[in-house]
Amino acid sequence: MDLINLRILDILDIVLVALLLYYIYKLVKGTAAINIFIGIVIIYLVWKLTQFLAMEMLSSVLGEFIGVGMFALIVVFQQEIRKFLLMIGSTNFGRRRKFLRQLKFIRDTPEDSLTDVNAIVTACKKMGDSYTGALIVIKRNTSLDFVKTSGDELDILVKTPIIESIFYKNSPLHDGAMIIEDNRILATRVILPVTNDRDIPLRFGLRHRAAVGITEKTDALALIVSEETGQISYVKNGEFIIFKTQEELIEKIKRDLV
Repeated sequence: MDLINLRILDILDIVLVALLLYYIYKLVKGTAAINIFIGIVIIYLVWKLTQFLAMEMLSSVLGEFIGVGMFALIVVFQQEIRKFLLMIGSTNFGRRRKFLRQLKFIRDTPEDSLTDVNAIVTACKKMGDSYTGALIVIKRNTSLDFVKTSGDELDILVKTPIIESIFYKNSPLHDGAMIIEDNRILATRVILPVTNDRDIPLRFGLRHRAAVGITEKTDALALIVSEETGQISYVKNGEFIIFKTQEELIEKIKRDLV
């Protein structure tokens, strides 16, 4: 019986380590940090090899480097650590029956979200046709109170004409971002944190950088309508999500809100 339990624990240990490495890779993928991450893994493997071969001097040097380097890693991977802890800490057990559903390994039939995604996307499509710029942030689990206070607080039910009127060019509320929570518009003219990521293409302006910034620091979703091209962009976890049709965009947002 002990042997069986030991084997089960070993398997669980391997699975957990694999999951941890997978999510670390997922967080740093596509960023400059991926090269640093690979370099750290190589140094660690070389260190273990020198220990195995009893190369004491080189092993000692690499060991000291790795020990001191742990403090440097906190600075280097500051954004990635923030996103990882946010992913763990913002798990909503009330809305999800199992933690694994948050990690996307179990996908049941999605429940209906309170937010009227069709109305939001339809408004974005109409604003895109008229080249009206817009930035809409949809709350998921993480509180957005720290940015809502920078704008004008409202409490209006989400409707397509309401969203269009707020972002109308001559409207006093069109500057800044709109915050939507539980199918209600709770703030406009909100100032968002701007990302420092230099890999964002130059064709994207301040709205896009603000959308990436807020989705890096929280688990919120962001929709941007370009004032220059009329193109709609969807940002989640600091990354631009590709979609082909308006219907596909609606389905992606609905899945992400469940």
